[in-house]
Amino acid sequence: MTTILRMAGFAALVVFSSVWEAGTVRAESYSTAVLQGLDKVTARISTLKARVGDSVRFGTLDIIVHHCDKRPPEETPESAAFLDIAEIRPAQAAVTLFRGWMFASSPAISALEHPVYDVWVIDCRNDD
Repeated sequence: MTTILRMAGFAALVVFSSVWEAGTVRAESYSTAVLQGLDKVTARISTLKARVGDSVRFGTLDIIVHHCDKRPPEETPESAAFLDIAEIRPAQAAVTLFRGWMFASSPAISALEHPVYDVWVIDCRNDD
């Protein structure tokens, strides 16, 4: 069942990405991704701001934002970020958990799978 859900999510991602890149929907690049993280053990939600090219820590996770796009206000609202998420534990090698696009409107299409943490995209901004 999990494989079928992943394939369906991948198919939706491919369709969405092709529409995004085809020019029917124009997205603008932004300098900062706004993310939210959930610590499932403590039930605390944190808002994280990460500049493109920089990394931010959330618990044992190291999150690097490579790109953040947002549609203009006259289009259907959507923000998307290309992220690398790795888990870093003391005295152990870093383990890559996620690499890909996350979409604010559909976090389940491409989600981080981790027993303790959830991370999702909220918005893209130009913060100085």
